[in-house]
Amino acid sequence: MVHQPHPDQPADTPAIRSGASSAPEAWLHQPAQPLPGNRPGVLSGLRFAVKDNIDVAGWPTTAACPAFAYTAAAHASVVQKLLDAGASLHGKTNLDQFACGLNGTRSPYGAVPNSINPLYVSGGSSSGSAHVVATGQVDFALGTDTAGSGRVPAGLNNIVGLKPSRGLISARGVVPAAQAVDCVSIFATTVARAAQVLAAALGHDAADPYSRSLPLASAPFGARFRFGLPASLEFFGDEAARAAFDEAVQRLKDLGGEAVPIDFGVFTVCADMLYGSALVAQRYEAIRGFFDAHEAEVMEPVRSIVGAGRPYSAADLVAAQTRLAALAQQAEPLWRGIDLMVVPTAPTHPTIEAMLADPVVLNRQLGAYTNFVNLLDYAALSVPSSWRPDGLPFGITLIGRCGSDWQLAELGQRYHHASGLTQGATGLPLPEPQPIAGLTQAAPPRVRVAVVGAHLSGMPLNGQLTERGATLLSRTHTAPIYRLYALPDTAPPKPGLLRVAPGDGGRIEIEVWEMPLSQYGSFVALVPAPLSIGSLQVADGSSVQGFLCEPLALQDAADITHLGGWRAYLASTSPARLAFP
Repeated sequence: MVHQPHPDQPADTPAIRSGASSAPEAWLHQPAQPLPGNRPGVLSGLRFAVKDNIDVAGWPTTAACPAFAYTAAAHASVVQKLLDAGASLHGKTNLDQFACGLNGTRSPYGAVPNSINPLYVSGGSSSGSAHVVATGQVDFALGTDTAGSGRVPAGLNNIVGLKPSRGLISARGVVPAAQAVDCVSIFATTVARAAQVLAAALGHDAADPYSRSLPLASAPFGARFRFGLPASLEFFGDEAARAAFDEAVQRLKDLGGEAVPIDFGVFTVCADMLYGSALVAQRYEAIRGFFDAHEAEVMEPVRSIVGAGRPYSAADLVAAQTRLAALAQQAEPLWRGIDLMVVPTAPTHPTIEAMLADPVVLNRQLGAYTNFVNLLDYAALSVPSSWRPDGLPFGITLIGRCGSDWQLAELGQRYHHASGLTQGATGLPLPEPQPIAGLTQAAPPRVRVAVVGAHLSGMPLNGQLTERGATLLSRTHTAPIYRLYALPDTAPPKPGLLRVAPGDGGRIEIEVWEMPLSQYGSFVALVPAPLSIGSLQVADGSSVQGFLCEPLALQDAADITHLGGWRAYLASTSPARLAFP
């Protein structure tokens, strides 16, 4: 399948292309015949792949290290569950060696290119799993996530990455990276699919020392929710990422969220401990026997990272664990006034060339908003958010307390469908939203849209709203920070609304409609240039989605702000054209 650019994505982006046939680096093992599901089940008809640190009976497990490779005697517990649920297994995917990295270049089998632009990193360590999902080769894939490997690749490939609460999915049969904090993660192009897979995969496994039975919250966050927002954010000079995150915050507000600034310092300190303290000894312990015997067979910089854990003493590790527990106590009060936390999935998106030139520093940057999550026992969900002006995808991560998995999925689905994005690199539209398993269902989510011209009641394009089940909530005005123009040569005639500086605009008549969120994407797809949908401020101070216009299109347009609205303008030019219910 060939990626088709989003309307906001430059058509000449150099990498808009199919990864399905052009990135063999994504796969490490593809049998001639997939492994079929064991019986009809809830996942029947779905294809999946697994990261090659997850065992499949009779298939090699390499963890991206040829000298380490072995043939698995049994399926990993999670693979068995998915086959029993009816899904068919189509192969194993590439990864950063021993799941040590967040960028997708640390494999002797080759760097996995980004599915949208092959000059850029795919994100790792679950690089191959993210790539084969984004390019439509499978319906979902398993990764693992210790420090962000189930989220960063999702954010950099325009797909969903679900990192469940620790111990919710068994890790038996998974080559550990840092066993106490490892999670099996799920990649899919929609939140509903990822949640469906989670429901089939979860369950206590006494053979996994870190598996546990967890009570999961069953009530959604609701129409109004409070999300913690780091008071200070670092994007390492990537202003496109900063602008994309600002847009994401506004969309969350439009969905009913209230941003609550929080001090992110404790999470940064915690994240730094993953590799900068005795906690890195977990990396060494995970493969100690092999590493001590075959250290030269481990590639750099993985060798140096794992080797750094060797000198620490047991007392050092206890001290680090105590320090981590103290940080968890410091973080706890921050949750008392919020339902969840929202961060960029990745603060920047480096090229493969840049990553290879500076592999440690740039990799650390990718983990700025992920490393702390498992250490502090949180759940997380990465969802696509927007296309950057350079054509690269941008994602955000919703982070919640342990056991908030279904709640994050419900809000994440609302957010993803409000974005108007397509699926991965396929160009396919998002399907209808689906109920989230395990969650007490609220009323179907809806979105408010302000209209200012041809979509007003009785106007020629109003049917685009009503045929999608939209209902009129109110007739009101914008805040006095807009100017209205009559666009030339449009059929039917349309106005253009432009936001201006305070004191330079007027109050413009609008109608606020509410439509099912499931219909919003198809509505946005009908909006022609130079018009677009953005955040519009209403007179009462609230924000809704609404029509805005590109400034360049207004050079030859008549300024009709003084008339206060489109109806008044039509009445002044040709009263007979005015239709009002």
